[in-house]
Amino acid sequence: MTASPRVPAAAFAVMLGGVSAALHLGKLPPAVPELQASLGIDLVEAGFLLSLVQVASMTLGLVAGLAADTIGLRRSMLAGLSILTTASLLGGAVGAGLLGGSHAVQWLLVLRAVEGIGFLLSVMPGPGLVRALTPPGADKAALGLWGAYMPLGVALALLLGPALIAWGGWGDWWWVLAAVSAAAALWVWFAVPADGLRPVAAGHVPATGASRLLATVGARAPWLIALTFAVYSAQWIAVIGFLPAIYAGAGVPAGWSAVLTALAAATNIVGNVAGGRWLQRGVAPERLLQAGFLAMALGGVAAFAQVGQGAEALGLPPALRYIAVCVFSLGGGMVPATLFLLGVRLAPGPGTVSTTVGLMQQASSLGQFLAPPAVAWVAHRVGGWHWTWTATLTCSLAGMVVARRLGRLRPPGDAA
Repeated sequence: MTASPRVPAAAFAVMLGGVSAALHLGKLPPAVPELQASLGIDLVEAGFLLSLVQVASMTLGLVAGLAADTIGLRRSMLAGLSILTTASLLGGAVGAGLLGGSHAVQWLLVLRAVEGIGFLLSVMPGPGLVRALTPPGADKAALGLWGAYMPLGVALALLLGPALIAWGGWGDWWWVLAAVSAAAALWVWFAVPADGLRPVAAGHVPATGASRLLATVGARAPWLIALTFAVYSAQWIAVIGFLPAIYAGAGVPAGWSAVLTALAAATNIVGNVAGGRWLQRGVAPERLLQAGFLAMALGGVAAFAQVGQGAEALGLPPALRYIAVCVFSLGGGMVPATLFLLGVRLAPGPGTVSTTVGLMQQASSLGQFLAPPAVAWVAHRVGGWHWTWTATLTCSLAGMVVARRLGRLRPPGDAA
């Protein structure tokens, strides 16, 4: 029996770069109470700090992907990690009182926007680099691992952030993550071959940025992949993002709430890895997408649906509801693992992979930006979270419909 090709160290360096970028996305929520205490920021300012990264992704995702395809994938990731390192170092200086003074909050807002640009430049080239650096027999499993970069980074930030902030303050937390990004950039620098030295896949590569952009937005596949990513990420962030508030309303201690939320987010990693393995074994991408959205639909209904309100409400016990949330997150992990593979496979050409991923990221961020307020509005109107399942079910059904259409598409190089 022939052993499966292994994922090379260079591809793992790229994956670590993605995880280190995601850490910066997840570093702020644990620091909000400390920021309020030390800088006196209000909830509106905290909300802007939380959403600025999503606004950057929502507006600049396609442009960042195009930039990555234009300047080179390795250069793009190194530039993004360098920006994250610098911005986080400066943010730590604000926390230490070395920068900003009376304008500390304004500095943080600007630096958070800069971090959004760094994040995009870091993660847009990821799938293309992983595909280029991985042997054909291991590429699907490697892309499944890449799909876990976001939940892994966010879960680590939620778990480690509170302890490090309690130990040294939020400024030291910023500096620690700057060191992580710097270390990731060094590994990418030494492990990943220069852009001009990597083999380029055969096929037509549009010569200019404008032609790459037109090739991407003029093709059907990138839009379908982006829409699928949007309905997945919208419901995932709405459920995981509001878990602390749901637990607080149920009287769960804050310490347990952080652990339970991080664990639910981390189960998404298992789904990503499993999805990559099943793709490696020949399972059709459409089947994995359908299975992932079905798990999200069933998990969302089981976690939130109930009859009546208050003490007389009929629904699953709290322990089973939490298990349902984990099933929701775990099953959903198969969706990004599959979509990153499809983004590489169905991109209009080898030179448009990062641009396609940029469109995916832009749609994903739009979903993440719109879904939490919509779910919170419904919860406010009905007096609880028991109608959240309608949002998750709607998104899952939409994902299943689009997945069927994706299953009919073939890579551009294949014969009709």
